[in-house]
Amino acid sequence: MAKVEVKQLLEAGVHFGHLTRKWNPNMAPYIYMERNGIHVINLYKTVAKLDEANEALSKIAASGRKILFVATKKQAKDIVAEKVANVNMPYITERWPGGMLTNFVTIRKAVKKMAAIDRMKKDGTFLTLSKKERLQVDRLRQKLEKNLGSISEMTRLPGALFIVDTMREHIAVKEAQKLNIPIFAMVDTNSDPRAIDYVIPSNDDASKSIDIIMTQVTDAIAKGLEDRKSEKQADKEGADAPKEEAKADTLKKEVKAEAPKKVEEKTEVAKEVKPAAVKKEAPAKEEKPKAEPKKETKAKASKGDDLTKIEGVGPKAAEYLTAAGLDTFAKVAKAKADKMKEILTTASSRMGHLDPTSWPKQAKMAADGKWDELKEWQDNTKGGVE
Repeated sequence: MAKVEVKQLLEAGVHFGHLTRKWNPNMAPYIYMERNGIHVINLYKTVAKLDEANEALSKIAASGRKILFVATKKQAKDIVAEKVANVNMPYITERWPGGMLTNFVTIRKAVKKMAAIDRMKKDGTFLTLSKKERLQVDRLRQKLEKNLGSISEMTRLPGALFIVDTMREHIAVKEAQKLNIPIFAMVDTNSDPRAIDYVIPSNDDASKSIDIIMTQVTDAIAKGLEDRKSEKQADKEGADAPKEEAKADTLKKEVKAEAPKKVEEKTEVAKEVKPAAVKKEAPAKEEKPKAEPKKETKAKASKGDDLTKIEGVGPKAAEYLTAAGLDTFAKVAKAKADKMKEILTTASSRMGHLDPTSWPKQAKMAADGKWDELKEWQDNTKGGVE
């Protein structure tokens, strides 16, 4: 993934903000200057924030979670649909259906209805309907396809939301905040960045600006997906490793069986020449095999679990919990919700909206290896809130 340069952003017009009279004072840290009544965005900060967002998106994609893209404005529709389809992520480009996240169960029913119509057409029951009924069913299918077609494969709440123009998609922002879903967004000078977890200060009205930002974002997601594939391949190759380890164990046993004979031969020779030297050398040789298992146990203990698989835990929250010592599902399962809340709010005031009440329960299922049960629980609850 090629890192974007300030010059490229400048040529795409990413630095153009809104009129000075329409600005939001909270965007002041990201504004470079004012010229001809228009605010100019600081592109150096845009590059830094874009890199930060790309890193987090890559981690979410590598964890197997979906990232929902929302862009219903005319300039962004086609660009987002084209770019996001390449990385197989869900997107909303027509209209944000109210309760898309907070009432996800009902939205899933509408998607299932669309699948039921498709089955009717395949098994022939569609032809048994009258002409008027067939016309009504076709219209319903087209309407559902237009509004929900792109999210038909999204069986659970997304791991993150990427929004183009937070002013226009304010309902989506509020729903994501309510469910503690991380929000990534292109934020212009007329928007409030306080509600956004990962702000990308940029022009959200020009098609060229949207195109260059979306290209960088989708490239980062594609990198995360590639990392996930390589990890799966490594796991498959690792399945053959136990056989090789078994062979190595048998060889070690054979070596250990032969070792006493060699020691006896050496001691007999040493007794004749230097009895004292044997006593010094023998303990040194016996201590070496014992030092190796300790290194292995330390290496195993240093590996933590991917806490982002818990509904409501984003990459930043996982990072803070790991830093506090809660780096495995087993430790999170034993931890108290109040303690985790205190850790997050101490680390960052922006984590104050998170509700870790259900995290120990989810972590317990993950620690016990009950992934199907965890997935079903997450699908039936609203963002990890019972």
